[in-house]
Amino acid sequence: MKIKGLRWWVIALIALATVINYIDRQSLTVLWPEIAEELYPDKNGDERKEIYSWISIIFVFSYAFGQAIFGKIFDWIGTRLGFALSIGVWSIATALHALSKGLLSFGIFRAILGVAEAGNWPGAAKGNAEWFPIKERAFAQGLFNSGAAIGGIIAIPVIAALTVFFSWQAIFIIVGVTGLLWLIPWMVLVKAPPKKHPWITEEERLYILNGQRISNTNKTESNTKEELYAPDTKELLSRKQSWGVIIASAAIDPIWWLFVFWIPIYLSEVYGMDVKGIGIYGWVPYVGAMLGAWFGGLLAQNRLKAGWTVDKTRKVVITLGCLIMLPALIAMSNPGAPVNAVLIMALILFGFQTAIGNVQTLPSDFYSGKSVGSLAGFSGMAAKLAAVGLTYLVPILTKGGNYTPAFIIGAALAIIALLSVWVLCGKIQPLSARNN
Repeated sequence: MKIKGLRWWVIALIALATVINYIDRQSLTVLWPEIAEELYPDKNGDERKEIYSWISIIFVFSYAFGQAIFGKIFDWIGTRLGFALSIGVWSIATALHALSKGLLSFGIFRAILGVAEAGNWPGAAKGNAEWFPIKERAFAQGLFNSGAAIGGIIAIPVIAALTVFFSWQAIFIIVGVTGLLWLIPWMVLVKAPPKKHPWITEEERLYILNGQRISNTNKTESNTKEELYAPDTKELLSRKQSWGVIIASAAIDPIWWLFVFWIPIYLSEVYGMDVKGIGIYGWVPYVGAMLGAWFGGLLAQNRLKAGWTVDKTRKVVITLGCLIMLPALIAMSNPGAPVNAVLIMALILFGFQTAIGNVQTLPSDFYSGKSVGSLAGFSGMAAKLAAVGLTYLVPILTKGGNYTPAFIIGAALAIIALLSVWVLCGKIQPLSARNN
């Protein structure tokens, strides 16, 4: 049996895993007002926000180390088993949230969830590098990233609606079981990488493999070694390009987490919304994220097909995304009506997703083989550690409901991400051991 366009089925399953990933993590965010009222009836709003912040910090901190751990795990056991391990563990951890009684138990289950969910990102980067030629990687990454946005779009109204029929404990169990069901099509369809997969057509196999690196008709032995450059960890971290990727990821990623963690809390605190109101408004920013993921990927693919270099394409698209975010983040200082606030958030997340898909392809633009997963893991860990810092600061910066300082910090981070790509990454192209 042969399946035409098998690579698109693979990326569709990875995107679906990302949808489930975000439904799992957003469940606590949406349900927190109800959970906090039940578990902490004697606490005021600021105290409940601080407890939520610590639970979120535990999640992101675990997520940060999970990215480095799973970057290596995916390199060791491969994309197929790596995803099975990641989503299997995080689905069980989500269901266990139903047993939580306070900060300690929530912290334990969020820690397990964070470590396991982190595998989705280096796994997707590695799967993208395995299954797609260079010219399609940004678009494939955009499809995968749009899963995060779709998860946000679905999670907030669906979970809000489920609160009408189920307790918050039952909702965590329902969401956890959904992830376990995903394992069935994944294990059946993704039997092996494209080089050895029995169901891939020969035409698609050659198309993928021949497009993995910029090809030359007359390859010398030195050219082949250059294209297969996969340094060990020490050498990887000695390259300024690696640090350009790591710092850019660490700067831009907290902007996403600022909204993932705080949209429902922001709407509740600033506009006095209950869970139903959050369900009506809270999904809107993720529409912008979904469109941005598609736009960033399609724009990069279009420019590469038009003959632009990888270097020019990545830099232009990343710059465009950051320049969209900057004025919108500043505008959040005084958005006015709630509909204006969620529309501005949608613009911010549109810009973020336009940029981030191309930032996440940088490891595979510079390196080959196992180094791709390793660098994706290190940059993901740095990004989440930076998100921990911002998450810790939010309750301090936003006392009294003034979120302006947090948004100003977000704008500064977008500028740092731009500088990292332009200054440290240098020319974006495959590296070789001969380069210094």
